[in-house]
Amino acid sequence: MANRVYHKAKQGERMIELKVCFWTYGFANKGQIWPKHAWTRGEVRIVRNDAHGIKPTRGYKFNSLMEIPSAIEKVLVEHGIELHLCSKMDRYVKPG
Repeated sequence: MANRVYHKAKQGERMIELKVCFWTYGFANKGQIWPKHAWTRGEVRIVRNDAHGIKPTRGYKFNSLMEIPSAIEKVLVEHGIELHLCSKMDRYVKPG
């Protein structure tokens, strides 16, 4: 296993955050919204985190709710983020 490098991080910087945004245009007149209504389309973005060295880039668009996992995967891959399996996933995910 490669050597691990650890960094100090303040509270609130220890987490990697993604933002899922849903488009809300077209429901009301220009400059207005229809509260709590949105399309099933939108964008997944990563939130800046200096402790992790994450700088936001373009978001990845999705056109249906089923495309959200794919958009999340693209954001994670673009930023070189590695996910590790938690013990509960051992039941149904096996290493390649």
